[in-house]
Amino acid sequence: MVIKVYIATSSGSTSIKKQQQMVLGLLEAMKIEFEEKDIAANEENRKWMRENVPEECRPATGNPLPPLIFNDHRYIGNYEDFFEARENNRVFTFLGLTPPPGSKEAESLARQEA
Repeated sequence: MVIKVYIATSSGSTSIKKQQQMVLGLLEAMKIEFEEKDIAANEENRKWMRENVPEECRPATGNPLPPLIFNDHRYIGNYEDFFEARENNRVFTFLGLTPPPGSKEAESLARQEA
């Protein structure tokens, strides 16, 4: 499984830049391997991202905006979804990954299964 984060390196939006930095920084801090896919410098990345966001997850108007997160080819969510998972200590589960042993998330899952 490969986590892919679609970003825009030349975005004019300060909000989008901050959201992208937060997602990428947290993934790095948690030692989660991921690939950055730049939609500003690569038209194929932009096209693929837009085509693979499920219809029900698209904005009412315009195109889906980065950062958007996929696990291989499966859409996971956007910044708000990621932020909510982080607030609930569920980032690994959100990404479709197994939490590392001893992590708060792994302990929480073990309690739920018991």
